[in-house]
Amino acid sequence: MTIGVLLVSHESLGYTMLDISVKTLSVCPLATRVLGVPLDDDLDTLAKRAEKMVIELDSGDGVLVLTDLCGATPSNIACRLVRLNDVMVVAGLNLSMLIRVLNYPELSLAEMAERAVDGGRQGVMLLPGRNEA
Repeated sequence: MTIGVLLVSHESLGYTMLDISVKTLSVCPLATRVLGVPLDDDLDTLAKRAEKMVIELDSGDGVLVLTDLCGATPSNIACRLVRLNDVMVVAGLNLSMLIRVLNYPELSLAEMAERAVDGGRQGVMLLPGRNEA
């Protein structure tokens, strides 16, 4: 068994990130679903949909929920899911984070959450530009 991954993001952001990640890796080694959150949808309805997705994704090893912007509606939905068994939530979803997660499908839920955070941090950096000496 492996963990499941649920992306909870604004609109189509999660779908696009997953599509690019799968094309980059040529595979999606983990059961992965996306909940795109429309800007004008009902929070409770979306939270119920997210809970159903987590239940479907959990094969016994837990579910890692990745969400884009901490404090926004998608992360508020994601935070409601931690009351379920074996669910961890990481905010700040970026492409580096997602590819890192998909590269290590054999990790435990806790290890995968740490790998996600590390991948997200390592993917954010100031690149040298013309004004750099």
